[in-house]
Amino acid sequence: MRRSPLTSRAVLTVAVALAVTGVGAGAGVLGGRRLLLRQAALARAAIGKPLGEQGYPVDRVYQRSRGNPITLLLVGDSIAAGLGADRRRRSLGVQLAKRLALASDRAVRLVCAAEVGAETWQLVAQVDGLSADVHPDVTVVVVGGNDVIHRLKLSDSVAHLESTITTLRAGGSRVVVGTCPDLGALTAVPQPLRGLGRQASRRLAAAQRNAAVRSGAYAVSLADALGPVFRSRAEEMFAVDRFHPSGAGYRRAAKALLPSVLASLDLLEVLPPGHHGPSRRLQAV
Repeated sequence: MRRSPLTSRAVLTVAVALAVTGVGAGAGVLGGRRLLLRQAALARAAIGKPLGEQGYPVDRVYQRSRGNPITLLLVGDSIAAGLGADRRRRSLGVQLAKRLALASDRAVRLVCAAEVGAETWQLVAQVDGLSADVHPDVTVVVVGGNDVIHRLKLSDSVAHLESTITTLRAGGSRVVVGTCPDLGALTAVPQPLRGLGRQASRRLAAAQRNAAVRSGAYAVSLADALGPVFRSRAEEMFAVDRFHPSGAGYRRAAKALLPSVLASLDLLEVLPPGHHGPSRRLQAV
């Protein structure tokens, strides 16, 4: 049973507060810290997991009749897993696979190893857990929101991302990183917390972008590509929990990621704004 949007807003407010204030750091009042912790525990217990803990099973070959399939791997968190889409075909992976098939005129084998709730340090396990027959031509990484919410050290997040990119490239995959989405787009979270969440997520996104390009990957600024429309059309872009994208939101995300995916496969020469190619000396796999 889905819980009320009001309950979702309550837990998101507390989660962002904990993430960007260091659980009361700077307030100088122990009671305030305890209150935040108590509220967070109560809110988490109240909301549960309204969208469940898994995205749709999406692994299959799309547009099979086009032949010569490209293997597309998705790793990361609940966004990469497509949590929030009302139908499988509206998840991020499926929408991106179909767009890639049309643009390349080839079939696309989609493999999704992303996990709901994943943080950057868990990427290596997702890659290591792939079946022996999975050899991705291109891997899309979307991760970071949980790192911000759980206050993980930025340098640690970046190190894990770089390690994952290096591993993927060594295995022959091109890599595209969708940087941390803008938590400031969560209109259900009131100010000033929303602004603080925006700052924290943008800091991580910038660090992810720099890490990606210096490690030989492409980077797509999801905050710039998606933030404005998610803020202006929140009812349409967000799922019922007001945190994860809806099917319409994932359609926007797939469209935003596609140019870098095509460029990584040498199917597009000029990247649009918000897309960043790898350092020239690292472009070859």
